[in-house]
Amino acid sequence: MTAHQKNFIAGEWIDGTSITRDINPSNTKDVVGEYAKADKAQTEKAIAAAKAAFPAWARSTPQERFDALTKISVEILARKEELGRLLAREEGKTLPEGIGEVARAGQIFAFFAGEALRLMGEKGASVRPGLDVEITREPVGVVGMITPWNFPIAIPAWKIAPALCYGNTVVFKPAELVPGSAHALSEIIARSGIPAGVFNLVVGSGSVVGQTLLDHPDVAAISFTGSVQTGRKIAQACVLSNPMKKFQLEMGGKNPLVVLDDADVKVAVEVAVNGAYFSTGQRCTASSRLIVTAGIHDRFVDAMTERMKGLSVDDALKSGVHVGPVVDQSQLDQDLRYIKIGQDEGARLHWGGELLNREAPGFYLQPALFTGATNQMRIAREEIFGPVACVIRAKDYEEALAISNDTEFGLASGICTTSLKYASHYKRNSEAGMVMVNLPTAGVDYHVPFGGRKGSSYGAREQGAYAREFYTMVKTAYTFPG
Repeated sequence: MTAHQKNFIAGEWIDGTSITRDINPSNTKDVVGEYAKADKAQTEKAIAAAKAAFPAWARSTPQERFDALTKISVEILARKEELGRLLAREEGKTLPEGIGEVARAGQIFAFFAGEALRLMGEKGASVRPGLDVEITREPVGVVGMITPWNFPIAIPAWKIAPALCYGNTVVFKPAELVPGSAHALSEIIARSGIPAGVFNLVVGSGSVVGQTLLDHPDVAAISFTGSVQTGRKIAQACVLSNPMKKFQLEMGGKNPLVVLDDADVKVAVEVAVNGAYFSTGQRCTASSRLIVTAGIHDRFVDAMTERMKGLSVDDALKSGVHVGPVVDQSQLDQDLRYIKIGQDEGARLHWGGELLNREAPGFYLQPALFTGATNQMRIAREEIFGPVACVIRAKDYEEALAISNDTEFGLASGICTTSLKYASHYKRNSEAGMVMVNLPTAGVDYHVPFGGRKGSSYGAREQGAYAREFYTMVKTAYTFPG
């Protein structure tokens, strides 16, 4: 019998007005669960609960917040195998990747438990005699969170944990494709001892739940991860709302990996395969543009092809699988559409790109590698969000760097080289928020800032101590002792 899970509003589990079915992309006959969908009225109830809970939570002690976040972290880490299996089952990333993502979520909550104790202000002398000046940070208020399907536990964690850490209250809208992970995380948070209304879960569509969060005057801030198109709409809505909302956007990427003539081919291939195809390429930090200099180009392509032939594409829960299914039919259709676009543009489909049949019906796609691509092609400029990468030939480092930066995005970039000179120069001159040397473009520690430039990100960074810039506001106060 399929479980029917509820939304969490004002400290209670509440039925929705309809349901959404959670389907396993590795086996479309497998229903992970049925989840309540909130309507506008229920979303407004969640916002009201968060507003009512805010004054007391904003003035709670650092110890109270430390204790709650620590309890959440401990349970997540204790259940990482179980939760990782749920994540892999509903989203399609492999079981080791799912367990790793859950562990990261637990580490994020542990980090922000500590941050609750580390938030300090400043005190100084005024330029006017006899006055004291204090600079402190205070929570923003009710924060609406809109998260994507590709990291259904880690991304919610790196939004929810700092929000609670700094004394904000939360209304959390996860992606409808992956309600299971969001619900499991919400159950853990509900058991942490935080007061009713501090955290609320509302599963539902962007057009209803998301729009209500944008329109409601009691929502002080919006943290969003998703597409550029939706991000721009959110930015406009936040600016035009009354009062204006603070907003934070993490959007797309078209991330380059430069491979120079002096690179270790084996290292470069492992870096490229991991960055381009692991997590089925469904990462905003994926290496979708492989920019390879002329002297190593053919050797790299040959080695890359052999490595790709050895990739196992199958059910995410099976042992030894490297690449799981695409998340759903809509995303699979988009991947196939871009593969055809690349061929029509004149790039060569060098390997892969075929639909695959496995034991159970699922959305299986062989990872695709294009050669002969140019940086002007759509497959090199538009985010595909699937296991599709293209190789672009460059004559030398200077041209490779120019191609690397020739994009409207600026999230992550990488370089494979044994030259300290080129590695240092690339780190300084790459127009990306995160730069990797001899490492996949995907993969950032939980205690350091995550974010990009240009069309990839807007607003304060996520993760690490830098998260306080979004989830707090600065107050300057003067005292005249008399």
